[in-house]
Amino acid sequence: MKKIIVTLALAAVFLGCKTGSSATASAKPEVAVNINLNDVKDDKVLVTVTAPKITTDEVTYSIPKTVPGTYSEDNYGKYIDDLKAYDAKGALLTVKKLDENTWSISNAKTLKTITYLVNDTFDTEKGTGFGNDDVFSPAGTNIDAGVNFMINTHGFVGYFQDKLDIPYKVTIAHPAKLWGATSMTDEDASDTSDVFTTSHYAVLVENPIMYSKPDYTSFDVNGMEIQIAVYSPTGKFTAESITPEMKTIMTAQKNFLGKINSTKKYTVLLYLSSMKPDDAHGFGALEHPTATTVVLPEMMPKDELVKSMKDVVSHEFFHIVTPLTIHSKEIQYFDYNAPKMSEHLWMYEGVTEYFANLFQINQGLIDEPEFYSRIAEKIEHAKALNDTMSFTKMSANVLTQPYKDQYLNVYEKGALIGMCIDIIIREKSNGQRGILDLMHKLSDEYGVTKPFNDNELFAKITQLTYPEVGEFLNTYVAGTTPIPYATYLAKVGVTNAAEKVPGTIFLKGQTPYITINPETKQIMVIPEMELNPFFKSLDLRGGDYILSINEKPYSLVNIYDLITESTTWKENDPITVKIKRDGKDLTLKGVVKLPYEEKNTFKATDNSKQALRNTWLKG
Repeated sequence: MKKIIVTLALAAVFLGCKTGSSATASAKPEVAVNINLNDVKDDKVLVTVTAPKITTDEVTYSIPKTVPGTYSEDNYGKYIDDLKAYDAKGALLTVKKLDENTWSISNAKTLKTITYLVNDTFDTEKGTGFGNDDVFSPAGTNIDAGVNFMINTHGFVGYFQDKLDIPYKVTIAHPAKLWGATSMTDEDASDTSDVFTTSHYAVLVENPIMYSKPDYTSFDVNGMEIQIAVYSPTGKFTAESITPEMKTIMTAQKNFLGKINSTKKYTVLLYLSSMKPDDAHGFGALEHPTATTVVLPEMMPKDELVKSMKDVVSHEFFHIVTPLTIHSKEIQYFDYNAPKMSEHLWMYEGVTEYFANLFQINQGLIDEPEFYSRIAEKIEHAKALNDTMSFTKMSANVLTQPYKDQYLNVYEKGALIGMCIDIIIREKSNGQRGILDLMHKLSDEYGVTKPFNDNELFAKITQLTYPEVGEFLNTYVAGTTPIPYATYLAKVGVTNAAEKVPGTIFLKGQTPYITINPETKQIMVIPEMELNPFFKSLDLRGGDYILSINEKPYSLVNIYDLITESTTWKENDPITVKIKRDGKDLTLKGVVKLPYEEKNTFKATDNSKQALRNTWLKG
């Protein structure tokens, strides 16, 4: 998921003078927040907010409707209960709830504190976090007393009307056995209290904290401190167990980016879900300027977990370039309760996703066939969505239908847009420059604190590159014409090809060959299905129960393991399957016969373009 940085101007510090010879500075305004993780009642956490000086008769306090990077209206205010406001003497003030996320407080000039209870979002999830009312888990919150607290700060802390730009001081009381992983600096040496200060609300929102039993590692990558923190409910995984792979991937990313280095500390918070009904079910990641929150199922085999971590962290880390460094005014001055979306998701998400794949071929982590296969998959996925919808129009209206349903195309067509621009620049510069060079120039032109106007970006990109890039953007990104990908790939000598590849043993597309008997929890081959060569070669039949494979028992509790482990099986590997058929236990022995399917891909066929192709992939 995309991360958006919001940087607002700091409030001016006004000096006041007393009559006489001495002068003192007036107290610096701040919002002080106390979060109590020790006294959790009914799965709720108490938050106390000490207000800055309010000069109006009424003031509103809001919890965000949406936050940067989620592209959905999640209404975090609906997880707030029993909000009350008090004056300095402890007398209640009148509070009126204006909508799901906003409360109006009367007689606000006397306001001293606000208190409320926070419910977590993880235990309300019903699906995946996509296409329903669930909060996407990496943007959500968890309250598991004495065990784990996932504090995405926008779910716990709100803001006062017209007070977004003053400092926040957040004090968190927590059990001594729990440690808070974050990129913020704890200003309290106590092991039961943490104090974090940020210059304004937007910075606080971009700094998640995960409290759990300490399990973290840290390492240096070209001057950037990387911290990996893990919560694994059964202890199946540790930070140390995945750190070597994370160090490899993040070192390669830093080498690929070169001079772009916007942060000195970066934290990866990995929450592994138990998959119980009251736990997280929306898997993926959410980017922040100095952190990524990742939620994945703990039941994954290590190889699959590491692969998923590589995929999501690769994408999220590249948000350091955009929108962290390069972004529009809609992002710079993000409105949490009436958000205006930028037109340029093709860049924020698409170019980021393209980099997440390009750097792997660039740094030798994958080979050319794998890279071309990924490109072919993205083309297929993009074609399944609306290929004639203006990408800029979709981006600007992504919170509403019909555009909302096309959001996932930012990772498919968005990445392909980045690829085509890269190829155009490579061709016109004789291989000397590419899209990474463009992003360097844009970061020099703008940067973290200088946003661009949405309607001026295409002209600026054209000025920094070539007219052909501008024509592409206006025709295929702002316009409704489908992109002729073959035309652009031919410029680097790459053409369409087909290959036979191993299919998934237990799935045909999205249709499974196996299911679960709800009474026995055993895995059953679905009856009356045309089975693939794996089943036929072993004489596995519809209605058979799979008890074990190669002496490893399988059932509901580890069916995910079976499906993922089967992807590592090779043609003609010996295999033994114990089954129950018609009430009798049987043992089937044989060799693995994989199902094969024809897959569209690309191949390098024009050697006259090899030099340009090499600069595209390796330059």
